[in-house]
Amino acid sequence: MSVRNERLDVICRIIETKKVGNQEELLNYLIKKGFSITQATLSRDLKHLKVVKIPDGEDKYVYRLPGQINGTGNGYTDIFTHPDIEFSGNLAVVKTRPGYAMGIASDIDTHAPEEILGTIAGDDTILIIPREGYTREQVAKALEKFIK
Repeated sequence: MSVRNERLDVICRIIETKKVGNQEELLNYLIKKGFSITQATLSRDLKHLKVVKIPDGEDKYVYRLPGQINGTGNGYTDIFTHPDIEFSGNLAVVKTRPGYAMGIASDIDTHAPEEILGTIAGDDTILIIPREGYTREQVAKALEKFIK
């Protein structure tokens, strides 16, 4: 296994098991594990892993991996203001609680069903861009595992 892949695995394990709120904390954990890494490299690693920061419920933000939001699995219980998809033309909009949209959008993009071309996320809103040729019903069904 390459040093980079090993480092990425360790970053994932740290984020999954500890409350890490910033890159400095994560960098210190990696140094303790024997990695010599710069902040710039760590930043690139976090981007590569699609790590997001979400509220931890204690007025702080913590790093999470896609699919790890609010626990394990898709863990999306209680983070939608209403788990409905609203359509305008062929575009869809989903509302979340503040701070969750980017993580969910990243998870949708990472595990994109065929019906979804991509997403754009704000703080509490996700714009879903479907592929041509799919009905609203097909898009809604494809998103069920992310929003139910």
